[in-house]
Amino acid sequence: MATLFGVPLKWISLVTLVVQNSALVLVMRYAQTLPGPRFLTSTAVVMSEVLKLAISLAVHIRDEGRTRRVTLRSLLDDFFGRDSDWAKMTVPAILYFIQNNLQYVAVHLLDAATFQVTYQMKIITTALFSVWLLAKPLSLLKWISLGILTFGIAVVQISGKKSPAPAPAAPASAASGEAAANLLATAATASPPADDSDPSGMGRFLGLVAVTIACILSGLAGVWQVLARSPVLFEKVLKGTKASLFLRNVQLSFFSVVSGLIFGVYLMDGAAVTENGFFYGYTIWAWAAILCQAIGGLIVAVVVKYADNILKGFATSIAIILSSVASVFIFDFVITTPFVIGAGLVLYATHLYSKPEVGNKIVSAKSDSHFIKLEAGEHR
Repeated sequence: MATLFGVPLKWISLVTLVVQNSALVLVMRYAQTLPGPRFLTSTAVVMSEVLKLAISLAVHIRDEGRTRRVTLRSLLDDFFGRDSDWAKMTVPAILYFIQNNLQYVAVHLLDAATFQVTYQMKIITTALFSVWLLAKPLSLLKWISLGILTFGIAVVQISGKKSPAPAPAAPASAASGEAAANLLATAATASPPADDSDPSGMGRFLGLVAVTIACILSGLAGVWQVLARSPVLFEKVLKGTKASLFLRNVQLSFFSVVSGLIFGVYLMDGAAVTENGFFYGYTIWAWAAILCQAIGGLIVAVVVKYADNILKGFATSIAIILSSVASVFIFDFVITTPFVIGAGLVLYATHLYSKPEVGNKIVSAKSDSHFIKLEAGEHR
């Protein structure tokens, strides 16, 4: 078993994942509710991918340097060679870029606790895509858990209809594609009035739409990688492929940066960047959000490699609880009885879905889980 200073890596990665998942949503929201100009989410996502690319590249060079001489030519062959599968990584990279932008929109329009609970919808979308595209059967237990999860998320959304809306901020948009552009443009103009009231509930509705689309893209990207590489599940691909986790992260981050610069920074926010600069509105909290998002994808990759889905589900549950409690003190979030009931159902459904199939000798808790992306959503 892999260890670090004598501690199993699976426990280190899971504890780190709890801290990162809890901190990410809180920092992302806090960074966007501060007074003053708001940074462009398109540039923030690009910078997050740049950091992830740099870290993954450094780790890959270090690992490869132990067994062979690393040159520029060998690196290009690793990333874009005949057997690198680089072309198959372009689609999930673009999907993840859009997803990460929509996360910023959703966190701005929803309170941190509600976003954290609702984002577990990615379990539902990934399961449905796996059934539809991979013809992967789900047991009755898993269908029941998905039903409980759906009901729990609905209860949380209903309970938060009268929750305080986020403080107004300067508009910013970032995404790829006309649909995402329209959503972000509308979200930017949907900031609540100065008295923090939102009588129409439009901001909350747009936040729910943003997180729903993000979850759909997360599920589709995960299943796409399975279809692109082999008929086996994504976690098995990670555990059996010759390509390292960090090599795949380099490929995903590279194409996310390219798509982000073209579709997000240039096409969507080109005028704003030209007028105010790439780093307009950046604060220490904006950089903290970028850093959390960057290391989150790397942590998830390590969790997929060294831990099973039961432990990951446990870590996710702890992160939801910590985020909810922290929101009470940081954002004056009010925990209502319906929210507790809904969140409790989501936590229970997540645990239920993660349980291994009894008597199934082929599908394990690691391989029968929802697909986990190399990035985040997921937040990751």
